[in-house]
Amino acid sequence: MTDTILANATLVLPDEVLRGQVRLADGRITDIVPGGGVPSGAHDCNGDLVLPGLVELHTDNLERHIEPRPRVGWPHQPAILAHDAELAGVGITTVFDALRVGSVISGGKTSTGEYARSMADEILGLRRSGALKINHLLHLRAEVCSETLVEELAKFGPEDEVGIVSLMDHTPGQRQFRDLSKLREYYTGKYGISEADWQDHVASQLAIRERVGALHEATVVAEAGRFGAVLASHDDTTAPQVAVSAGHGVHFAEFPTTTEAAQACRDHRIKVMMGAPNLVRGGSHSGNVAASALAEAGLLDILSSDYVPSSLLSGALFLADLWGDVARGVATVTAAPAEAAGLADRGRLTIGARADVIRVTRIGTAVAMRGVWVEGQRVA
Repeated sequence: MTDTILANATLVLPDEVLRGQVRLADGRITDIVPGGGVPSGAHDCNGDLVLPGLVELHTDNLERHIEPRPRVGWPHQPAILAHDAELAGVGITTVFDALRVGSVISGGKTSTGEYARSMADEILGLRRSGALKINHLLHLRAEVCSETLVEELAKFGPEDEVGIVSLMDHTPGQRQFRDLSKLREYYTGKYGISEADWQDHVASQLAIRERVGALHEATVVAEAGRFGAVLASHDDTTAPQVAVSAGHGVHFAEFPTTTEAAQACRDHRIKVMMGAPNLVRGGSHSGNVAASALAEAGLLDILSSDYVPSSLLSGALFLADLWGDVARGVATVTAAPAEAAGLADRGRLTIGARADVIRVTRIGTAVAMRGVWVEGQRVA
């Protein structure tokens, strides 16, 4: 296999940024050399940023591909391949595809069907066949306020190598949607439901949570242990909720909705993950705490692209500018998520690490991708 040398680059190393070159061989980073020289056969990066491939822990992007419009299904394999190519094109080299487990089958117009097991089989099958450009891993989004969670989780096992299980609770009136008007706006836009349908939805969700919420929460924690997966919380809002998460053994918190919750996470040594779209847009679309406010307070550790894949690198460079530290900003989308998910072999430009590397140019506040390598092979 021919070595790849990216030379005359601005290398974003774990603790510093310097001009130099990086060599990729046999799927690993084999050498890092300071200086602006360009050896024969090397790629002249002309000062472009070269940094580790991005690590995405929670993305809803696959769901957008399998249901491009409300109630419009799309064949799964083409959807997965399109999703894969899109992520590769924005520099994401490792993704935990977030699949909802837990459905509501008696909710009328707002019913949700089971899909995680079949989708996981298709992702894993494409991965085994070598059809995917980047590294796809599984993240099960376990919806506590649902009717089929226990049965759906039982269909997975350690052989599926589930990497993350997140405790989701979208019961109306709490966490992400404490403001019911925001939740109504979301459901009206997605499903086009009437006021009567909306009221029925809220009542049925509250009844489900009251009936099976405690059982489901305990089951999720136990099943994450059976899978050997990292446990994450979702939309923590209060310090007591974070204390419960800590008691469950949560490693990182997805999108805490208040400064109070983010500070409690820090107190419990739980890493805080926020959405990059929140940063790029200048605030939360749900009316919750702004990611920039947490960043300014030193309470933000990890970024996720959530529903806009291209926002991940843009958000990291936003933080780099905010903090005046490129290495620290880039770490929120490379080393920090890799560490939170237990992936010790990637996320840093260091000798011996996986050769997941990207080359990018900044154009004002935008970012242009110049090259993406996964285990040393160029994929975009």
